Amino acid sequence: MRIGFAVPQSGPWATPENMRRIAVRAEELGYHELWTFQRVLYPVGHPMGPTYRSVHDPLITLAHLSGVTGTIRLGVAVVNVYVQPVLLAKQLATLQTVSGGRLSAGIGLGWLPEEYEAAGIGMDRRGRRGEEFVEVLREAWTDEVVEHDGEFYRVPPSHIDPKPAPGPPPILLGGTAEVALRRAGRLADGWISSSREDLSAVAGRIVLIKESIAAAGRDVASFRFVCRGVTQVRPAGGEDGRRPLTGTYEQIRRDVDALAAAGVTEVFHDLNFDKDFVTAGAGEAMRRAEEALEALAPRA
Repeated sequence: MRIGFAVPQSGPWATPENMRRIAVRAEELGYHELWTFQRVLYPVGHPMGPTYRSVHDPLITLAHLSGVTGTIRLGVAVVNVYVQPVLLAKQLATLQTVSGGRLSAGIGLGWLPEEYEAAGIGMDRRGRRGEEFVEVLREAWTDEVVEHDGEFYRVPPSHIDPKPAPGPPPILLGGTAEVALRRAGRLADGWISSSREDLSAVAGRIVLIKESIAAAGRDVASFRFVCRGVTQVRPAGGEDGRRPLTGTYEQIRRDVDALAAAGVTEVFHDLNFDKDFVTAGAGEAMRRAEEALEALAPRA
């Protein structure tokens, strides 16, 4: 089990200084990966909550942090397929290169109609769009001459250079529906759970993905099962009705062990999805974040 940590990205604590402090200390403590997420806009009056109200761009954040770290991996969970894939391929290739090959590229279908509307495309057939999106990314990263004529995307015969070095970043696909899980097993290098995931159902999802990997003749041993931990530190309480990764540090560590037993290969703790946390003052939020960073650090 590899342990990661999400950087400050939402709310008062998400300042450049705090991003750097968390990133540098996480690397010192032996965390495996730093993580970001995407939210392009927040529709007026939408009830989705304070986490999504003000969110920094995930790729620019990781590019900034790549310059103050040297070994810790850098992950985005996730960029949605309403963006233009050739442009994203260029951005991800550059980030992979300037970071020294530390990037993990999470790709999702998205669920907010207003973001699709703002991008100028429809939400229909998102699953097929996502599959072709991944095709274009990989072609841009590997083909000497890129030429694509698909249902959703067209690329005239073109050179798209430089290629990512030392090689293409791994692609992780999100999703919880059966068709999305099977798609991840067929096409991706890993699967990443959403912030709304029922963690008690993760074991079943992993079994289904492994079935898809085997059916596609792929190697299950190299496949990554990544869990976004909506981690919420709370005072001691009973176990009845307790949400996984919510509670005391000891309870949270036991939950991580349980996820490992279920087949999860990586967990990252994301305090951005604790609504009490992202509405706290910047100083208080950072104090709590640094305490959690130390308490939940990977065991030697």
